[in-house]
Amino acid sequence: MRFAFTDDQVALRDAVRDLLAKECPPEVVRAAWPEGPDDRGAEPGAGARSATDRSWVALADMGALGVAVPEAHGGLGLGELDWVLLAEETGYAGLPHPFVETSCVAAPLLAAAGDPGGDLPGLVDGSAVATATALGADLVPWGGDAEVVLSLLLDGEGPWTAHRVDATAAVPVASVDRARRLARLDVGGGTGLGSARDAAVAFDRGALGTAAQLVGLGRRMLDLTVAYVAERQQFGRPVGAQQAVKHHLADAAKDLHFAAPAVYGAAWSLAAGDAHGHRAVSTAKALASDAARRTGRAALQCHGAIGYTVEADLHLYLKRAEALARAWGDAAWHRDRVAWALGL
Repeated sequence: MRFAFTDDQVALRDAVRDLLAKECPPEVVRAAWPEGPDDRGAEPGAGARSATDRSWVALADMGALGVAVPEAHGGLGLGELDWVLLAEETGYAGLPHPFVETSCVAAPLLAAAGDPGGDLPGLVDGSAVATATALGADLVPWGGDAEVVLSLLLDGEGPWTAHRVDATAAVPVASVDRARRLARLDVGGGTGLGSARDAAVAFDRGALGTAAQLVGLGRRMLDLTVAYVAERQQFGRPVGAQQAVKHHLADAAKDLHFAAPAVYGAAWSLAAGDAHGHRAVSTAKALASDAARRTGRAALQCHGAIGYTVEADLHLYLKRAEALARAWGDAAWHRDRVAWALGL
């Protein structure tokens, strides 16, 4: 078996990486916070939505928002192995938009269900966004901003179900990562969408995409910290020269290097229709959640007190990682799912 990404997959990843480096630097992520700086034309206190929207439009222009949508619906018709690297890059950038929820979950699920509401064109061209929540969680990221809100539910050991829920009653809720603009919604009802298998695959895609974003966030926090400890001087030497600092960062790098192949392997399992794909996804989500959280703690400790402040870029990625580690099932939930799949 050849376990490596193709040249085309790497080239698409590199193109998205370059785009996000240009359109989604830390100041754009910061501007998505309600109290973010207003240096790009938005109203004070509203967050510079014009700046954050530009990165979303640029992704749409590239075709990235329709990456998992069949060509018949205007997308690229690519699979999990093609978009998993894109999800990782959106995590590295801290993209303040629901890429995983829109492009990896909602759009392919709507396509499988025949697009009953005619939403796909807007999701593909970036004029609309979708969001999703799972496992009965009623706190929905971008819940007040999305045109399409999906809820994926699992009734005990029964089949998965997908519902489209009413987003008009969204109540904004403060959260640790305010760029995700959480809202509370009633996810118990709504209109059924697709088959049980469609819903199950949609959940696995959401968990996989989130795991990939956590790996990207971990990489970003590690890069920020390595740069910081190489520059910060103490007693005439960079603090990164201290062995205790090196050990923290080496442990974080090791965790990320173990988690990333599990994420890529899970993408292969889903793309290949492997009967044990759900087990691979849960293994990946558990490892990625743990790796990103441990990397965040190491990064915070190596930054020292400045790491706690909102002025430091680290907090943008640290808080996103803490939020995503609990989204789409936390590490404990996914370990239980693996144990159940193995009959333990």
